[in-house]
Amino acid sequence: MNNQNEPMLGKSKVSLMLVIVLLSVSCSKDELTEDTPIPDNGFVLQPQDATLYMVNPNATAETVALFYNLKTLSRTHFIVGQHNAFHDFYNNMAGDSDIKKTTGSDPGLLGSDFLFITDDLNDGTSSNWFYQQEQRIKSDAIEAYNKGMVNAFSWHLREPYEGVSFYTSEMTDFQKSNAFISILPGGENHEYYKQKLEKVAEVAKSMVGADGKLVPFIFRPFHEFDGDWFWWGKSYCTPQQFISLWQFSVQYLRDILNVNNILFAFSPDNSFDSSIEYLERYPGDSYVDILGMDNYGDLNNQGQTGVNNANKKLQIISNLAIEKVKIAALTETGYFITPGTNNPIPNFYSINLYNAITANNTEIGYMMFWYNTETTYCTPAPGLPDTADFIAFANKPKTVLQNELPTMYTLPN
Repeated sequence: MNNQNEPMLGKSKVSLMLVIVLLSVSCSKDELTEDTPIPDNGFVLQPQDATLYMVNPNATAETVALFYNLKTLSRTHFIVGQHNAFHDFYNNMAGDSDIKKTTGSDPGLLGSDFLFITDDLNDGTSSNWFYQQEQRIKSDAIEAYNKGMVNAFSWHLREPYEGVSFYTSEMTDFQKSNAFISILPGGENHEYYKQKLEKVAEVAKSMVGADGKLVPFIFRPFHEFDGDWFWWGKSYCTPQQFISLWQFSVQYLRDILNVNNILFAFSPDNSFDSSIEYLERYPGDSYVDILGMDNYGDLNNQGQTGVNNANKKLQIISNLAIEKVKIAALTETGYFITPGTNNPIPNFYSINLYNAITANNTEIGYMMFWYNTETTYCTPAPGLPDTADFIAFANKPKTVLQNELPTMYTLPN
């Protein structure tokens, strides 16, 4: 049943602003070396130069276009996304995504996860639940691509000893102390980890859109690594160990397995207050396409102070992305509303969140809400107390949903 309150969002704002950006001042650049900083002095990335700033210089044409178009779009707009938008709904009201039920348009980005796909119990048979999830997730990603949307995959990888948990609260002290170290090159579980990367590569190479092209996607492994709740967190590996594993993972996927349709996203939580802190575990410009941040805490009913703190951190990654010619993103966020228990914050979407993302001229390519459940939501369905606030957010000048996305998979002439 779709009782939809659907004010269509036909603003035509993106195309106009992208034309302005493309016509704005540009500059030639000298030959670049790894980690060469580019100041924000009027530099505008040119389509033919996109691969110079990407992890994979052999990326497919569609993946190069995605990088370029996200970078260009970020100068004036940000894409609104949601994790599992096609399959998780508030009150289990299946059908259109909850964002589409509310606004008339799907989100511009679909979040997915390799969790079930790389599970030890996925045996590749049609009757296997994990394999069925693999097929469903791939189908969703292909549908999103066919709609012109962006795809972003997280990876809640289970620890390698028992293959059961990714939360340290569910692990033994031995597992917490050894899981990450064990998958490094030379570690006892390194071959196991390589098999998981091979599964990622298999899926990457199997997602083909209606146009016959491989589906590009953003890959965001080892997210929120500055916390301790995941086994890849800061208490369980040194900065150099984290950097070494990240670099190995990129090299294995790109150079050994020849996967050419991935953009790599680096994504701590919100515990940094400076670029030095943000870059403590940064593996280098040759290994990262997207500078991200997950941030729930600053927006968890912290008022204007929280909004300011969130914006300050987005300024840090925005400035780094401008300097390094990368894409900045708010890779996960949301305020979890359970009616009667945790109620909506007035103007959360249209003022708090929007201002956190856009104040001080930040250049953020996209943001992603976490998924809705039967009893809790991050984005309201129709008829809820904050539905109008979300519609107002969706109609803000810089927000972009699916129905107003520019062409993301073709470079301009």
